[in-house]
Amino acid sequence: MWEYTDKVQQHFMNPHNVGELENPSGTGDVGSLSCGDALKLTIQVDDNGIITDAKFKTFGCASAIASSSVLTEIIKGMPIEEAAKLTNEDIAEALGGLPKEKMHCSVMGREALEAAIADYRGVILPMAEGEVVCECFGVTDLEIIRAIQESDLRSVEEITNFTKAGGGCGKCEDRLREILRQTVEGLAAEKIKPAKPQRMTTLQKIKKIEDVLEREIRPTLKKDGGDIELVDVDGDFVTVSLRGACSGCQSSRTTLKEYVEKKLREQVVDSLIVEEDK
Repeated sequence: MWEYTDKVQQHFMNPHNVGELENPSGTGDVGSLSCGDALKLTIQVDDNGIITDAKFKTFGCASAIASSSVLTEIIKGMPIEEAAKLTNEDIAEALGGLPKEKMHCSVMGREALEAAIADYRGVILPMAEGEVVCECFGVTDLEIIRAIQESDLRSVEEITNFTKAGGGCGKCEDRLREILRQTVEGLAAEKIKPAKPQRMTTLQKIKKIEDVLEREIRPTLKKDGGDIELVDVDGDFVTVSLRGACSGCQSSRTTLKEYVEKKLREQVVDSLIVEEDK
């Protein structure tokens, strides 16, 4: 027998917002009676994009009823944009947790909310366009992949707990293993991809250039009686002024390109172009 939290028991014994709104802004129908779990969620959204009311009708176990009940409490008064970010983990957490075998009930709640928001916005959910993998419960490959990615699933049993896929006749278990393997391998490949270098702001670039000038370039030039000052930075173009013995020196062009520009490219950005102030 599963152990339910006090919150689950409260929402099961005394569910909130049971029923169906008249002329709702959006309706989400998920699951089916033939599969054992079904949920219809209706929402009302005002002109400011705030969910002002929500009601549900559900057919299912205690966890399904509790998840649906607490979902309506969570989203009432919430901006539609924020509600669209709600996860099944948020629903389960609001109930103080769910047995792992019942996590699919929180997933059903999130899917009903997504469907209701999509109906309100007049769009088609991407999940609905996936390939049906589990015919017993009508679960698509896209739903399974998302569950694996979001909840860090690593076994067919966990997939069943979160999506119900594989919980009927079991014919789709091989396909579930294949999807699991491909998704986990894809996630591993993403982790080892080299991170894209963050774009440097102009201020950051100027500070790094000044640091290299002060730390490495200026001391070297001063040994030969010269000096250098930063005049301007415009994108990748760096304008400097050579001073002292370096000013007007016949080899100043070589100094700029072979020494100053090379150092700045190595330590700041490899696309910098150094020019002398005229």
